[in-house]
Amino acid sequence: MTDSSNPKPIIDLTEEDLDKIIGGAGTGVTAQSIQGMDLETAMMAVQSQRATLLETQLKDQIAAVQGRNDTISHLNQAVGTLNSAASSFHSGDSDSTQLGAHLTGDAKTALINSTLTSLKDHGVNITEQEKDGLTKGEVESLLSGTKSQLDSMSNSQQMDMLRLQSLSNKRNEAFDLMTNFVKKMQESRSSIIGNMR
Repeated sequence: MTDSSNPKPIIDLTEEDLDKIIGGAGTGVTAQSIQGMDLETAMMAVQSQRATLLETQLKDQIAAVQGRNDTISHLNQAVGTLNSAASSFHSGDSDSTQLGAHLTGDAKTALINSTLTSLKDHGVNITEQEKDGLTKGEVESLLSGTKSQLDSMSNSQQMDMLRLQSLSNKRNEAFDLMTNFVKKMQESRSSIIGNMR
């Protein structure tokens, strides 16, 4: 967000700045590189650069979608762990009833350790107090929070998929445009050579 009470000063762009804008910084297509080219080569360079940039953006978006899918997978597994933990409580148990209260010895320890380890492995933050043992209320609270986080991630994933589709369409369009341009230039050359015969 910008602070409207302290607007940033407007600065004039130099020729060097404008040169960077034409092809983007470090893209390889600059005003100087286009200056000595014929129209066909310049158009091909610009279209090729556009297709390359869209390809890079598409790869980045795919990586973001895969990352979000991994997170959703972990959250789903955490929800499963929390549902298992919640099912170990009896319906009449109060919110302060400890996890495994109806079990004894090794079974109780195994349930608590496996639940905490699974939650930690799947990215659910456990407080210091909860590490000593989860209560029914804490399990229900973690379950609710994790489901909420999962819903949020699922909604974001849908938006990511729309962006991915849009980028894919733009990339395909850029390659089609470049292919059509090359084809037209070849046809034009063939026509000129044919007229010279």
